[in-house]
Parts: sequence; C-alpha cells; structure tokens
Amino acid sequence: MEPDCLIIIGKEEDIKKSQRITAKINGREIVVFYHEGKFHALDSRCYHEGGPLCLGEIEDIDGQACIVCPWHKFKITLETGEGLYEGINPLEPSPTPKWQSKGVKQRIHKVTIDSGNVYVSPPDLSVSFDSDYFAEKYKNGGELAMGEQNHSEATE
Repeated sequence: MEPDCLIIIGKEEDIKKSQRITAKINGREIVVFYHEGKFHALDSRCYHEGGPLCLGEIEDIDGQACIVCPWHKFKITLETGEGLYEGINPLEPSPTPKWQSKGVKQRIHKVTIDSGNVYVSPPDLSVSFDSDYFAEKYKNGGELAMGEQNHSEATE
C-alpha cells in the first residue's frame, strides 16, 4: 500500500453521533474521536500499559483536549499524542503543581474528511512512538491475541 493512500473509517455523520469509533488499519487498531468539532485519530491502546483508550473520558487539561486512559489515568492530548503529567519544581519556595509534557508518546493518525466520509492515513512506521509496542502486541486480534501470546510465553 502506498503511504499516501487513505483508508475509509466511516461516515462523518455516524462518527459525529457516536463521538468515537474504533477501526483497524492493516491490523492496527485505532480510535477516532469527534470532540468539539474536530476529528482526532490515535492508536487505540495506551502507550503506558495498553489500556483501551476507546473507553476513556475526554478532559480539558490546560486548554488541551486529552483522553484519559481508563486503566491508570494517563493523560494524552488528542491533538499531538503528548503524555501529560502534573509535577512540581521542588526548588520553588511554594511549589505549585503544573501540567508538563512527557513528549509525544501516542501515535496519532492524520484524518481527512471527503464527501461525507472519514478517512485515516496509514501510519508512517519510519518514526516510532511508545504506543507502537502495544499496537503491535494487540494487532490482528485484540484481547484474544494478547491472552494467547501471554499464555504461550508462560509455557515455553
């Protein structure tokens, strides 16, 4: 497949109504969110431990829309895939927690809207992100594949 080929995800109106949808791109599961008038696509498994982001809540953190992983509450910006954390500077006399970036951890996917359809571009795998590990672990079977792989690793 050519890197610039678009993959259809669904109808724009359907995704707007449901607010989110999961889909597979070459076996890789992604989640597409519709939030505050914009579409965002990310790997569906959290970069931290593979939690299902499709089940997470969207929160506003310092003016950025973030998906909160339902497993460990990791916060990921929808726009860039950055992991956010609240930290303090212990050198400050009265340290106040502030939101800070861990850098881009979650792979995001380019979304294109055309003729009422939502498309996603295939990922550029020449650049790696932390979420790639779990995208690969859960590829082509979701939870079932992960369970089988863990079982076979344990018996070897």
